[in-house]
Parts: sequence; C-alpha cells; structure tokens
Amino acid sequence: MIIQNIESKIRLATVISLGSLISSIIICGFVSAYAYQQVANARQSIYILDNDIPILAKQTNMQLNRPAEYKAAVDLFHSLFFNLTPDDKHIEYQMKRAMYFVDETGVGQYNNLKEKGYFNSILSSSSVLSIQTDSIILDQNRFRYYGKQKIDRRSATITRSIITEGELIDIPRSENNSHGVLITNWKTIENKDLSNVSKNTF
Repeated sequence: MIIQNIESKIRLATVISLGSLISSIIICGFVSAYAYQQVANARQSIYILDNDIPILAKQTNMQLNRPAEYKAAVDLFHSLFFNLTPDDKHIEYQMKRAMYFVDETGVGQYNNLKEKGYFNSILSSSSVLSIQTDSIILDQNRFRYYGKQKIDRRSATITRSIITEGELIDIPRSENNSHGVLITNWKTIENKDLSNVSKNTF
C-alpha cells in the first residue's frame, strides 16, 4: 500500500513536472514571438529631426509600393526615349540615360531608328518632340504604355499615338536606375499620326 502511494506520488510529480516544462516552453515561445514582433514594429518607426524637432516616420514594405515604381520607371523611360530636341548632344544624352532602363530590345529599336535617319531628320527639320503619358496598364510584371507624341516642326505640328508594351524585372538599384526596374521584350504596338496641322509660313 505504501509502495503504491509512493508510485502514485512519483507519477503525479512526473506529470506536474512535464506539464510545467511544456507550459514554460509554450509561454517562452509566445513571449519570444511577441518580443520579435515588437522589435520588428519598432524598426519600422524612425524619427527624422526637423530643426531639432523629432518627427515620427513609418517604414513601409517595398513590395507595397512596387507597382507605383514600375509605372514611374516606364514613364521615365518613355520620356527619355521620346522627348527630343534638335541637338545631337541632347539626343545622345537622352538615349544613353534611357538605355539604363531597357534591355537589348530597346538598343535594337534605337539602332533601327538611327539607321533609318530618324535622329538626323530631327536635326535637319529642327523638330521638337515631346510625349504625354495617357496611361500605363500593369498586369503583374507586364505593362502596356499609352501616350501621345507631339512633333513640332517649322511647317507643321504632328500629333502621334504611341503604344508600346513589354515586361518588367527587378534588378539591384543603382545611381542610373534608382527604381531597380529593367524593361525587357520592349516593342512598339502602334505609332501612327492622329493629326497634322500646318503652320502659316510667311
């Protein structure tokens, strides 16, 4: 009888010990997870000093803002590629900057235009080219760009519809590509005149 009581007390003590151990592990796990979450939240909060006055700023997840960066990169590339003036140095500068945002398909289009004398015609006719973005449609990592290009010549003003499409891939950010976006498989879907208004020449 005494032995049975001792065995029962040993089993009870064992169950209590194991229960205490498991409970401690579970509590430690919850506390660690909570502490990690608190530290992660604290790291997202930074203070910016404005004339010695601390202002709280929140860090956001980069992926939440990625679509906006994609659109900004696409818009900037098209602005560089299609906004041109009759200045060979300016054209060269614009094209050099634009090539940081596109793969060899953009280089191919640039070389094709160059071979056809497109840039020489801008210089010879003193044309000023500007593009206005209508919309940029994103479908995951694919885009379609809609814009209108205005070609202002001495004799006429031409308005042209520009539609292009391509794919977007993430690359490391750099000084020349601060968005960290590369346009691939870029091609022109539409490039047609919408209007051609002659100017009065006296």
